[in-house]
Amino acid sequence: MATQSPFSFLNGLLERVVSGPQLPSWLVHEVQQRTVLFLNHVLMQEKAAMERLVRQKGRVARVQWRSYTMALVITPAGLLDLAEAGAVPDLQLEVTDTSPLALAQAALRGDKPAIRIEGDVQLAADINWLVDNVQWDIEEDLARVIGDAPAHTVSQVARKAAQTLRQFVGARAARGTAAADKGDSLSGDIGGRNQP
Repeated sequence: MATQSPFSFLNGLLERVVSGPQLPSWLVHEVQQRTVLFLNHVLMQEKAAMERLVRQKGRVARVQWRSYTMALVITPAGLLDLAEAGAVPDLQLEVTDTSPLALAQAALRGDKPAIRIEGDVQLAADINWLVDNVQWDIEEDLARVIGDAPAHTVSQVARKAAQTLRQFVGARAARGTAAADKGDSLSGDIGGRNQP
C-alpha cells in the first residue's frame, strides 16, 4: 500500500492557514510597513538599484496574490513606500499560482513565480532587473551584530542547508513529474524510499 506524500499534507495545511479568517486591517498594514522597511534596507545596499528607481519616482506598482494586495509607490530617493489608498497603479503584478506550497517549492528551487503583468513596460523591466540583480547580503547584516567570523560561518551553514533543501525539493518535484507522466501516484517517505 502506498503512503501519501508529505507534501500533500503540507499543502493542505498551508491552504487552510492562507484561506483562514481575514486578518485585521491593522495587522495587514503593519506587515506591509515591515515589508517596505526590509525592501528599502536591501535596496540601500545597492546604489544602482536606487538610481534605476529614481527614474520611476511617483510610479505605483500593485502586487497581488490571491486576496492579498500591496501597492507601492517609488519615492524621489529611489526607495519604496506604501501607496495612498485608492492610488491608480501604473503596473499590476499578479502572482497566478494560488498554492502556497507550490510557491515555496519554486522559491526553494530558485524559480520565479508565474506572474501576470499589466501596465507600464519600462517600470516592469526595471522591477524585473531589481529581482534579477539585487540580493540581500545576510552575511553583512549578521556581521554587524555578531562579528565577521561568526557571520561568515553562519552564512556558509545556511547556504549549504539551502542548497541541500533545493536539491531535495528538485528531486521530489522531478519524481512527481515522472510519476504523473507514467500515470502513477507519487509515494514514499521523505528519504524517497517506498513504504510497504
